[in-house]
Amino acid sequence: MSLYGMMRTGVSGMNAQANRLSTTADNIANADTTGYKRASTEFSTLVMPTTGGAYNSGGVSTTIMNSISAQGVMQYTTSVSDLAVDGSGFFVVQSPSGTPFLTRAGAFVPDGEGKLVNAAGYQLMAYNYENGTPAATVNGFEGLEPVVISDKEMSATPSTDGFYTGNLAANATPVTGDLPSANLSTSEYSAKSSMVVYDNLGNKKLLDVYFTNTGAGTWQVSVFDQSKATPGTSFPYTGGALGSANLAFDTTTGKMTGPVTGVSLTVPGGAAFTLDLSKMSQLGAGFTVSDGAVNGSAPGTIDKIQISKDGTIFAQYKDGSSKALYKIPLADVQSPDNLAVLPGNVYAQGTDSGAIRIGFANEGKQGSIISGALENSNVDIAEELTDMIAAQRSYTANSKVFQTGSDLMDVLVNLKR
Repeated sequence: MSLYGMMRTGVSGMNAQANRLSTTADNIANADTTGYKRASTEFSTLVMPTTGGAYNSGGVSTTIMNSISAQGVMQYTTSVSDLAVDGSGFFVVQSPSGTPFLTRAGAFVPDGEGKLVNAAGYQLMAYNYENGTPAATVNGFEGLEPVVISDKEMSATPSTDGFYTGNLAANATPVTGDLPSANLSTSEYSAKSSMVVYDNLGNKKLLDVYFTNTGAGTWQVSVFDQSKATPGTSFPYTGGALGSANLAFDTTTGKMTGPVTGVSLTVPGGAAFTLDLSKMSQLGAGFTVSDGAVNGSAPGTIDKIQISKDGTIFAQYKDGSSKALYKIPLADVQSPDNLAVLPGNVYAQGTDSGAIRIGFANEGKQGSIISGALENSNVDIAEELTDMIAAQRSYTANSKVFQTGSDLMDVLVNLKR
């Protein structure tokens, strides 16, 4: 039995080195594959029971390991849709049949439908802002949908928030007559400004904002639809004020003290709108508006996209406005190296990997998302060539063991002759 065992051990050794050469061949072939993770062959001994002083040789078994948790070197590109994960985490992608997988291969480009797909044809998945501010589904892929960036569809966003930053004159004379909120032809005010907002269809609406000093440190703010003003003048406005509020300031510091810090109204043909005035002051200078802005946008097509480190995809329109479209999540498992490796450089949950958890970039252990970069393969060609030479020599040595056992078997058989 010892000669048979010797030959069997030699075959076991050759098979193990063949597996080692196979992983080396895969690594060399994929040295330039984006996001590829090096495979290695790990050896463990097989020991046969020994009885009566006779030694029974065993052999060697192999286990294939993938260095999925080892990050490759970043290569920067000029494409915004090229994505890399700096740190832990995987992109969630979907096969054409709709099955979700994980990957580090982030070379995404728009297809004919505007979906972002990588070189293997897997679609990038994310949470859509149209469903509200995204929240990750920790233990599943529900809520994720393919990212679609189309420059053919027009989009308009109604205004919901705006702000003014500036100063109200502390030495303004209090108005004793009719206030703007009364909407009479005799209404008086201390200062006036205007602001452009957008309705539900993206039409521009010009709002007149009146600031009226009503006493020491007290002001009234009233907002009107300019299109409803009396021709040739202003007051009265058809329909009255869209919204009014009273503001209070500390006459010592000039800072706002009252609980009301803005005006709430509804944009004509649009959404509920809040004009934030909390940054206004009352100091010994004239009326000035140093800054002011609103959200929302007029109808326009997407000019380009930008992707932040937290995975938010912003669309920038031709009029200069921007809008958050999607938020890209990152998935992770307890043991990434035990994920099941599948064709197309994707991974699925393995028996020993742990459950897949979904989160966002820069949260917990998750890394950040880098736009305009790709993660190279973590294969070292020099190391692979060294392993190949070592495997070749070990394979040759094991073949010599088998050949010697075969020769001795011939001697044993020929004893009878």
